[in-house]
Amino acid sequence: MNINLSNFNMKSLVKEAGSTISRVVQLTEEKLGTTERTEYDIHFQNLAERADVTKSWTEKIVRDTESVLIPNPQNRVEDYIFEKIEKTKPKRLSNLEHLALDMIEAGGDFGQDLPYGQALIKVGQAEQKLGQCEHDFIATSGICFTQPLRKFLEGEMKTISKERGLLETKRLDLDACKNRVKKARSMLGQQSKDGISPEAALEQAERDLRVAQAEFDRQAEITKLLLDGISTSQASHLRHLHAFVQTQVRYYKQCGDVMDQLQRELANLGGPTPYTPIDLLDATKSSAAGGMGVGARNPGNNSQQKANQSMQLNVSTDQMQRARVLCSYDAKDHTELNLSANEVIFVTECSPVNEDYMYGKQGLMKGLVPRAFVEMLDEEQKDDY
Repeated sequence: MNINLSNFNMKSLVKEAGSTISRVVQLTEEKLGTTERTEYDIHFQNLAERADVTKSWTEKIVRDTESVLIPNPQNRVEDYIFEKIEKTKPKRLSNLEHLALDMIEAGGDFGQDLPYGQALIKVGQAEQKLGQCEHDFIATSGICFTQPLRKFLEGEMKTISKERGLLETKRLDLDACKNRVKKARSMLGQQSKDGISPEAALEQAERDLRVAQAEFDRQAEITKLLLDGISTSQASHLRHLHAFVQTQVRYYKQCGDVMDQLQRELANLGGPTPYTPIDLLDATKSSAAGGMGVGARNPGNNSQQKANQSMQLNVSTDQMQRARVLCSYDAKDHTELNLSANEVIFVTECSPVNEDYMYGKQGLMKGLVPRAFVEMLDEEQKDDY
């Protein structure tokens, strides 16, 4: 076996090994506190600490945002690989789109002329629209938010890390020169070593120290300028954050519009069990309630219709007062709340005021509450005073 040793430099190898060993010894002595080290000024330390915090939180925000946009980790890894090799990401169907296709297909098999089949097809078509809205939201969020932040991490932050590494190397060189100067001064008055007088060795060590100090100062200024630039980067990140919020607002608005349209379409289908849109007045069902028998739990048909027409869905909790339920009550329709005896809920007057009903809030549920079934608590406390 022939080995080409023409480019092999044993002296260079030995020199590099010696430098590495010396650097390890120097770092160990610094850790043990047996040697002096040049400290960075307070302003630089604050800038460096802020850079570390910025890097750490930006990485977490990017990672969490990508987890929200693409919950499947395997898909995230696949997208990252395609992005790195600069190829188009694969087109995947979302869970909503899979659901939509199955609903549409099932609706066709059940019968497009039957109420259930028609409803399945309508809902499936709406789910398809929601799936497309989701695709648009993911793509736009990547462009306006995650990609700029990742570019910052892979560009500016990597440059800062590289320059900080160079600065640390310059600092170690500077401290090594200081130690050589100290050692050379301690040798003054002794005999020459290796043909070099102690005075000449001291002069050379001080010359090396001046060069190392100049290089350290220059590198410190470069690194400090880069660290100062993080403030500008955060201003840019704020704009990206605003864009992300606007994207979310548009996405949820589009989803809301799709669902509102779906509610109208389902309501228009009719059938034996017609769909009742939520958050909309249902005069037909309120009128139908007039034909029902009046019992101990129904304060009155006319008052029921008036209460439904006066129902307010956006009442602030600040306008509400606590009330205790006197006895259980079963809701007659979706506009009312089911009540359990002795539970405490929040109530307020309907607008306009209805003599038989109040508007109640029960946890996350909101609806009408018969006035005769509740007892105000906050008013009792006021009377006590």
